[in-house]
Amino acid sequence: MGDKSTPLLAVLQLLRKYDLKGTEEILRKEANLGDAEYENLDLPEVELASILTAHHTESDPYSYEFAYDSLKKFVENSLDIYKYELSTFLYPVFVHMYLILILYDHNEHAKKFMEKFGPEQEDYYQEDLKRLAVVENKDQIKGNELAEVYNTNKFQVQLSRDASTQLKRYLHEQKSSPVIINIINNHIQIDIHDGPGRTQAQVKATVGGLLGEASRNDNRSKVFYGLLKEPDIQVLPAPIEDEDEADETPDKPKKKKAKKDNIFMKKPKSDPNAPPNDRIPLPELKETDKIEKGKALREASKRVQLGPDSLPSICFYTLLNSGQTAVCADICDDSTLLAVGFNNSSIKVWTLTTVRLRGMKSAEKLQDIDREAGDVLVRMMEEKDRDTCRTLFGHSGPVYKVAFDPFKTMLLSCSEDSTVRLWSLQCWTCLVVYRGHVWPVWDVRWSPYGYYFASGGHDHTARLWATDHHQPLRIFAGHHSDVDCIQFHPNSNYIATGSSDRTVRLWDCLTGTQVRIMTGHKSTPFALAFSACGRWLASGAGNGEIVVWDMSTGLPTATLPPMHSAPVHALAFSRDGTILSSGALDSTIKLWDFSLISDESSSEESGMTNVTQKEEKFLLRSFATKNSPIKNLHFTRRNLLLAVGSYEGSS
Repeated sequence: MGDKSTPLLAVLQLLRKYDLKGTEEILRKEANLGDAEYENLDLPEVELASILTAHHTESDPYSYEFAYDSLKKFVENSLDIYKYELSTFLYPVFVHMYLILILYDHNEHAKKFMEKFGPEQEDYYQEDLKRLAVVENKDQIKGNELAEVYNTNKFQVQLSRDASTQLKRYLHEQKSSPVIINIINNHIQIDIHDGPGRTQAQVKATVGGLLGEASRNDNRSKVFYGLLKEPDIQVLPAPIEDEDEADETPDKPKKKKAKKDNIFMKKPKSDPNAPPNDRIPLPELKETDKIEKGKALREASKRVQLGPDSLPSICFYTLLNSGQTAVCADICDDSTLLAVGFNNSSIKVWTLTTVRLRGMKSAEKLQDIDREAGDVLVRMMEEKDRDTCRTLFGHSGPVYKVAFDPFKTMLLSCSEDSTVRLWSLQCWTCLVVYRGHVWPVWDVRWSPYGYYFASGGHDHTARLWATDHHQPLRIFAGHHSDVDCIQFHPNSNYIATGSSDRTVRLWDCLTGTQVRIMTGHKSTPFALAFSACGRWLASGAGNGEIVVWDMSTGLPTATLPPMHSAPVHALAFSRDGTILSSGALDSTIKLWDFSLISDESSSEESGMTNVTQKEEKFLLRSFATKNSPIKNLHFTRRNLLLAVGSYEGSS
């Protein structure tokens, strides 16, 4: 079998696909194909299309270089109104030309093509190109994750109607264009929008994804980003009940009586963006949970109002002698416990108050306890056995994330061993091991209402779980690379995920569908945080940039100047939603004026134009630690900022 019969094999595979057995048999006989070659027919779909439409140009590797050069000149010489949009075309055309050259065994030409035009591609694509340049012959295409992604998915490009007319005219006039037309037909999805071409700043704000920009259809469905109406907590005395509604509004509680009616009118009744309370079944609050919630509301009434003139105090917990071993940290909602996951697969839980951690009584002593008693949970605890720290063993790989449930009774952890574990903080043992992911799990988060939790991992999926089910309730598949971070929406109806494919996506827990694709990051997002009101999502990335997204449109509303010089691994909004704090591996914490960002984006819905000039004043303050990369940020109920980092010695 010579190379020339590649199209022949492709035709055979096509016949097999459409189940045309007779024709297939005749062609096999005429071509004298042996069984061995026939059995090895497993060309990828898109490779098939390339072979069948482009095999007449395969003999001339020089035509690719010429065609790309000519396309580049056409883009450079276009008017500014078209140029920036058309320039997003160059990268996918370049990638597919490289892959087609490899496919037709023009390996030397492919290498020269990569060396000549590779460095000209945008900075944020350079990492991808390094991974692609490893493919040096067609046998390696199948094993290369990136080549597979490009071969089996279409690259999204957004063009204005006028820009697409210019492109069509150019392709019509050029002799070298069959190569490009073939690539556009098979590998590029053009999304045409009405109105003028976008400016350089507008294009820059949304490009950067592994497969280009999100199309407008991706972000059309309605998202209920409002908050749920809080249930009245009957258990509590009247004044606290009044505070209940107050806590859910961004305003600081004022006088109790007057405020009750006021808030009722304002929040629960008139929020058209809130989902119905019964859209997703939420767990009933237990008596102990109601008491815990009551405490939270009492604390919230003493909350400090933050703003540019009253910045939060920061309390920093430094993990000593943990150098490279501490991987992640979390602080529980009422700020009394700290959990840290280590790369030796252990988890440590510390108490942050004078109240010590109590163990459980032995089995013999437990038998004597009256199970019907109201304080049975207190009686179960050992009086003498009290520690400031407890260690949990069970994972068999580094622990990548720990998370306390909202009521401080359980802890979740995920690890390289591809499991998620649920731990009891009363008897200090592992209750359940959730096995669903087949590769390392990078992140795990609780729903704000408990019961549900979500995980994301190396298998490119995120999963929604419930504590009483062994199997996931939903599997969210759609990312083209690892799901590195995950976050629940405050109303528990949605989950946001950030991935190495440089997109942030929003998933509906009820239907399991993807309702937003947000493109614009130039490197992997590692941290996500929803604002207190649920409308905004902040994401921090590996190059130190932070982007704020509007859930109603799925578009970036502001890209904060990259003040961090290392990956951002922690983001937290103050409880009243006025301050955004970010912590990074460059050992600094930065405070941003979030009320200014959201005011500006609401006042000028047009978006990027004005925001970018004013972005310098968004940064309120920067705090540096000695040499402790930030692992976690957490605002207490009274708006004190707690931060956790591990000291890495003098650099």
